[in-house]
Formats: sequence, structure tokens, C-alpha cells
Amino acid sequence: MEIGQKIKQCRIKNGLTLEELAARCELTKGFLSQIERDLASPSITTLNDIVEALGMTMADFFQDEVEEKVVFTSEDYFEKVEELSTLYWIVPNAQKNMMEPILLELEPGGQSNEISPHEGEEFGYVLSGRILLYDGNRKFSVRKGQTFYISGKNTHIIKNESSAQAKLIWVCTPPIF
Repeated sequence: MEIGQKIKQCRIKNGLTLEELAARCELTKGFLSQIERDLASPSITTLNDIVEALGMTMADFFQDEVEEKVVFTSEDYFEKVEELSTLYWIVPNAQKNMMEPILLELEPGGQSNEISPHEGEEFGYVLSGRILLYDGNRKFSVRKGQTFYISGKNTHIIKNESSAQAKLIWVCTPPIF
């Protein structure tokens, strides 16, 4: 938790200016500004004064508000780098969701992990390059701009047998990656 950001959010929510909150806490506007930007850390006593001036208890202040994140950036991704592939979990904590999207980059000769049969379905969109999708006894070539949609009933794997890198978005339900 970034304490400064939380103080600022609470201050704005209460309709207080930086000057008003600083005056209520007997702090300088500059010091409170530094605290809000996480450039300075308040002592426990000072933090307690700020929290009380915001009309809260310390317990209220530190209670986590569960706000569901909707937009994710590359800073949110988790990655697994292997010799010829990189797997990015582009929606962290997808285990709690119905779908699990990943970004998979396959170097020439790279492949995904083999996926065992499971309940559910999978969808893929090739962003660049070409992949081969092996679904049970079937083999499909999928190129840039093309999609695939399969059930999870067969063992399957994705391979890049071309000479260029391939990138794809792969979505599975339920989460299995």
C-alpha cells in the first residue's frame, strides 16, 4: 500500500484541499504534499493525526478496499522465459476469473507446454508469424490474423516450425496455464 496515495484519495474524497488538511494536522502544506507523493514518510503519530483529520480510524485507513482492476499494462504482466519461448500472463491473478489470457512468443523451433485434456475451451489469435496447432491427431497451420478455437478434450500443443518469431494471444477457460 502506498500510504501517500491513500491519504490523497481520502483527502479528495472528503473535499479537502492540501492546505485545509495540512492546517487540521498542524503540518506544512509542503510536508503533506511530500507525504502524498510518497517522497516523505510520516511518523506513526503524524499519520494518526492525518487519519483522524480525515475522519477515519487507523483500522479504517488500512482496511484494503478491493477494487477490481479492469485495465492492465505490461508492468502488471508476469512472465516465464525459456530458451525458445516467453509466456506472459497478461491478466494477473486470472485463476479467480473464468478465462485466462496469455501472450505467447515463440522463437523458431519453440513450442508451448503440452496441454493435457481438460474441461473447457481455448481460443487463440496469431499476432505475428505462423504457428502449428497440434490438437489430438489433427494439425493446423495458423497465420498472422487468423484464430483458432478448440475444446480442451484432446492433448494439444503449439509449435513454431517457421524461421521467424511467432506471437499469439491464447485464452483458456477454465484457467490452466
